[in-house]
Amino acid sequence: MSKFRISAIAIGLALSAGAMAQTMSKDQYQSGKHGIAADYQAAKAACGSLSGNANDICKAQASGRENVAKAQLEAAYKPSLDARYAVRVARAEADYAVARERCDDTAGNVKDVCVQEAKAAAVAAKADAKAWMKTANANEDAAETAAAANNKANERGADARNDAASDKRDADYAVAKEKCRAFAGDAKSNCMSDAKARFGK
Repeated sequence: MSKFRISAIAIGLALSAGAMAQTMSKDQYQSGKHGIAADYQAAKAACGSLSGNANDICKAQASGRENVAKAQLEAAYKPSLDARYAVRVARAEADYAVARERCDDTAGNVKDVCVQEAKAAAVAAKADAKAWMKTANANEDAAETAAAANNKANERGADARNDAASDKRDADYAVAKEKCRAFAGDAKSNCMSDAKARFGK
């Protein structure tokens, strides 16, 4: 397995665990950058044994893998919806660059059709990425709205429970006062004082 594949797998694993794990450290990020640069240089050097359009395709593949790996590294280092969207766009652009180079192996109408198909695939991939982004943002907004509504409901519930407790205290105090009326003099005064103390009056 090549170094590039190892780096890509490591970054991919970091991305897949993004929601559950902490972001990578700055040292890991810097190491990832150096690894990607080294992988790209090695991949580009390997293209040297090829000639003509095969060389161009090889270079496009190396460049595309580098750009995708960079986007994945950024998404692992600073996870966000924007970063994950950037990974999808990088993949679409990398695929298009390679597909466009492959079209140079053909000519005439066949080449024109090939180029248009490559463009259509890129447009579709970017459209899917944009749709994913909008959906993810909408879900985040909905979650925030739901959380706010839940908090408000909890606050109202707490207020209602407090009001109910206050009403119960008032009713119980009225009962205690009524019972004190059965007494006279100091006994009645003591009874009233005790009732006030018990019910916070």
